[in-house]
Amino acid sequence: MPSIDPSSSSNLKQQVSRSKIYQLKNCRLVRDGKIVKDDFWFRDGQILNPEPVFFTEKARADVTVDCQDALICPGFIDIQLNGGYGYDFSSDPEHLEEGVAKVSKGILSTGVTSFCPTVVTSSPELYHQVLPRLKPRPGGPEGAGILGVHLEGPFISMEKKGAHQPEFIRNSLQSVQDLSDVYGALDNVTMVTIAPELPGALDAIAHLANKWVTVSLGHSNGNLEDGEAAMNKGATFITHLFNAMLPFHHRDPGLVGLLTSRKVPHPVHYGIIADGIHTHPAALRIAHRTHPEGLVLVTDAMAAMGLSEGEHQIGQMKVNVSGQCARLVGSDTLAGSIVTMDYCVRQFIKDAGVSLVEAIEAATKHPALAIGHSHCKGSLNYGADADFLLLRDQGDSISILHTFIAGVCVYSAPTAPHLEYVHHHHTDKK
Repeated sequence: MPSIDPSSSSNLKQQVSRSKIYQLKNCRLVRDGKIVKDDFWFRDGQILNPEPVFFTEKARADVTVDCQDALICPGFIDIQLNGGYGYDFSSDPEHLEEGVAKVSKGILSTGVTSFCPTVVTSSPELYHQVLPRLKPRPGGPEGAGILGVHLEGPFISMEKKGAHQPEFIRNSLQSVQDLSDVYGALDNVTMVTIAPELPGALDAIAHLANKWVTVSLGHSNGNLEDGEAAMNKGATFITHLFNAMLPFHHRDPGLVGLLTSRKVPHPVHYGIIADGIHTHPAALRIAHRTHPEGLVLVTDAMAAMGLSEGEHQIGQMKVNVSGQCARLVGSDTLAGSIVTMDYCVRQFIKDAGVSLVEAIEAATKHPALAIGHSHCKGSLNYGADADFLLLRDQGDSISILHTFIAGVCVYSAPTAPHLEYVHHHHTDKK
């Protein structure tokens, strides 16, 4: 049979049929917290349980693929991504669609199959322009899927603003109507980061949680008591733990203390930027060993992600990209993260000493749980979307070979072996 280049869209159209059963052989799967040797089946863009296919349908695979001992894991999910490849979702509405297209296509090579475009503290006018255009959408050859917008601000602490523009920060909410006045409609919103200590924040948190929006605490000067009150109103997440919040103190551990609080009625998830820069390896190890099930890897990447080394003009900023850092030109100030998700997975393994499976679950299973998409994303469970990666694993490290969305190969690394699709014609198939 001829060798098929999965990166070719014309070949993809020929290879994938909505009615065909695909069987990936000679592979290992990240499933149920471990690596198992098994075949991997999918049909109609969903992961398939082969047993009823054999015994009920009396069917066999229409297409088989030899994966050459590759490791298969769910596609990565990035729930905090501000931009990349020269585009910022918060600063250039005129080129928003172009920017989203560029970023969603670019991150396929990093293993990301779904993401939440993140809009940082902005003016109401920008929110009203941008949010209606950032609709959730399935992924495909054109790029990673959008699971909804993450709104990071503007209801945050001025003292913990980080790189957010101070002129747009709102330090209180008079009523939940302020949410509509600032954001407009919340139809496309999956997550909102808010500082829990602000006047009116607790009512806003309850309102958002009732609308099935994941509420995250961050950019906050609040103490542990503020955090516990917010969690009891429906907040479930902490934005980039350790960054833009009160530092851990033994008499008031701040929001970090939520990881072990006995006053929180539900599991807590928290984002970590595992780039070796924003979070010290020792802090990363402390967080993981304290509450491993809640750790969610995020890139928090900004527009300089994916750009070549050197000086770049991004919006009003001039930044210098060197290694895994982007700094404002003429200073030592970090302009934001520029790491990719596959880099974060590798760095997490290196810095925290976690297993390969633990690192993968922090980029797949945990973010899906955090935003309520675990029924269809973040696992290789039967019935889940067939968004998955073929990886080369060497020791405790990984590299992306092929990225699949809904069973379609949407990216292949230049050095990856071509996948050979072998078609079977079953004359006895019922």
